[in-house]
Amino acid sequence: MRKMSLFIAMSLDGYIADIKGGVNWLTGQGNDDENIDTYAEFVKNIDTILMGWNTYHQIVTELSPNEWIYHDFTTYVMTHNEHISSEQIRFVNIDPVSLAKGLKEEEGKDVWICGGANLVQQLVNEDLIDCYYITVVPIILGSGIRLFEKAKHRIKLRLVKTQSYNGMTDLVYVRR
Repeated sequence: MRKMSLFIAMSLDGYIADIKGGVNWLTGQGNDDENIDTYAEFVKNIDTILMGWNTYHQIVTELSPNEWIYHDFTTYVMTHNEHISSEQIRFVNIDPVSLAKGLKEEEGKDVWICGGANLVQQLVNEDLIDCYYITVVPIILGSGIRLFEKAKHRIKLRLVKTQSYNGMTDLVYVRR
């Protein structure tokens, strides 16, 4: 069975975006020479990405408007609107929980939950996320889009790895 992994960054006070949905604060406290490429290590075991429409839209309009940066993966974008899918990007208007359960049963590498908060919350509520890779960024936003909001139940986790660089801390948890 494939694993479902959340790989995401959040502020120290638990937000994944500011009040306007911006993520330009996702930097460490020093220069980029101190960064560790945790992304490259993480994606070695991934072949599929799940993301919500807002995350997709932010990537293609703001973060990387000239190039689809996830070309090595099959990406499912959750949306209620009709869009033309391609081999790499599949726009789907189905229940994310059903899609996630189906993807877990398929052959292949693991699945990355890329964002956003609404999608994450639905999968958390059904306890479908196996691994939580969370980078804590050294900033307090005070408001914005919260990563975990109003979970239906407790999910006990086990810390399996930590590492710090450039003021950021990676926390890796698995369900216990």
